[in-house]
Amino acid sequence: MMPTEAPLVSVLIPAFNHECFIERCLDSILEDPYPSKELVIIDDGSTDGTGQRIADWIERHRGEISIEYVQRENRGVAATLNELAARARGEYLRLGASDDYLLPGGLDTQVGYLLAHPRKWAVIGDSIVVDREGRVMHESGMRDLHHADLRLYSTDEGIRFAVISHWAIGGPVALVRKRALETVAGWNENLCIDDWDFFLRLAAHDAIGFIDARVCAYRIHGENMSRTRNRKARIINLTEAQNVALRRQVMFGEPYRTLLRAESHHISAKISFLRGELGPLMIHMAAYLSLGVLSRLKMRSAAHMVEHA
Repeated sequence: MMPTEAPLVSVLIPAFNHECFIERCLDSILEDPYPSKELVIIDDGSTDGTGQRIADWIERHRGEISIEYVQRENRGVAATLNELAARARGEYLRLGASDDYLLPGGLDTQVGYLLAHPRKWAVIGDSIVVDREGRVMHESGMRDLHHADLRLYSTDEGIRFAVISHWAIGGPVALVRKRALETVAGWNENLCIDDWDFFLRLAAHDAIGFIDARVCAYRIHGENMSRTRNRKARIINLTEAQNVALRRQVMFGEPYRTLLRAESHHISAKISFLRGELGPLMIHMAAYLSLGVLSRLKMRSAAHMVEHA
């Protein structure tokens, strides 16, 4: 893609307490050969040396890429992403993370997909998974870490099913059209972990595309918010997810509404397990299994009707 043809991509980095990883993240943006990009970064109230690392990096690379940098008090990831998107000038928003990093070629591949698929508002790719030191743990985050069936991602129906029932999107793998935020209303600032809610809203519009290409490195380092082993924190995260599942049902028709009801019971079963509540665990698992079967029967019925229409 020639520079004169390439639409501007704004790479959005919400940074918080990642002084060990932030320079690798920022270097990777320069290393990607995509010709038309800007960096928008907010230090969301870091208490370590993250802010100084960013400032030093900007001083070294100021002339190589357009940069907007804000350092302020902590407001959380969702509020930071909304502010980053508001500050971005690009037609496309590449969602980043300050402990992960981009892989060369990912921007060009994802921009090419959205140019070729104007009805899609976002495209997701795969990732490699690395440890704290950057050693590769898995060649595919979706296949090897989350055990996703990537065949589902070849159709809109499959993507809806996958986003609802098997959340397998890890790391900064998404490129989003900025104008899509006018419809899905950005990130929910009332949630601690907001990405599932964001992608559910996109999936409800059949707005997600997929490319089977590794576009970033997702780093597991023991402090990832979504992978915490703290029981109390896990219950809080799961309770949020359960509320999201219940609230977003109205955006979907059948059989996906039933599938979301099933997933809400699945999440409730996990909460009951963590609390040691055997009775509620069994009730929620029974509801999850029965609703899961019902949703699949509805899918087969709908597919049969389409075939014979």
